[in-house]
Amino acid sequence: MNNSVGNTARLLGAGLRALLVLTVICGVLYPLTVTGVAQTLFHAKANGSEITSDGKVVGSELIAQRYDLPLEKGQTTPTPDLRWFQPRPSNGLGENSVNTQYKLLLSGATNLSGANKDLIKQVRDAKAAIIKDNSTATHRLTPSDVPADAVTSSGSGLDPHISPAYADLQVHRVAERNHVSVARVQKLVDENTDGRSLGFMGEPRVNVLRLNIALRELTTRDGDGS
Repeated sequence: MNNSVGNTARLLGAGLRALLVLTVICGVLYPLTVTGVAQTLFHAKANGSEITSDGKVVGSELIAQRYDLPLEKGQTTPTPDLRWFQPRPSNGLGENSVNTQYKLLLSGATNLSGANKDLIKQVRDAKAAIIKDNSTATHRLTPSDVPADAVTSSGSGLDPHISPAYADLQVHRVAERNHVSVARVQKLVDENTDGRSLGFMGEPRVNVLRLNIALRELTTRDGDGS
């Protein structure tokens, strides 16, 4: 009996010591080491790839955001603020999902097939809106001018980038709304277009938040008469 109690006590003691050692290693030392390495070598990425403007954090370069007008009384669907470059549609997991309007609760695609009637209607409606919103008195768009990313959400539903073609499509509208020349707005797009990663991976892309920050700086300078 005494031997049995003694063996049990030794086993419990060994288990508790192992638990303590592993807790310190896995729960304290390892997280601190990983955090220290990340903060030292990848500080910006470790802190959410934040983008700042005028000394304030305005978003992340990894997550898209919308640019809408304030909701009017009785209005439930926001109207895009056409002074700014607009991101891809934020359907995400669908209009009944918590992932609408780029809310960071879920990430995913609509999972609708190309033959789905709801998806076809969404694309047609989005294309008609794109043509209407981005046509100006001197620049008229046709359906063939609208790239795919202008009317479909990304696989994550949160993509912060648009194609250069979609950015170019918006140039005339943004220039007209901000009373800036088309050439100056086009230059902003060109300056904020990133090429393929390592020169061969992915596609050229434009980060909408960074582009709109550059646009705001341009229009603020013009407004100040500089």
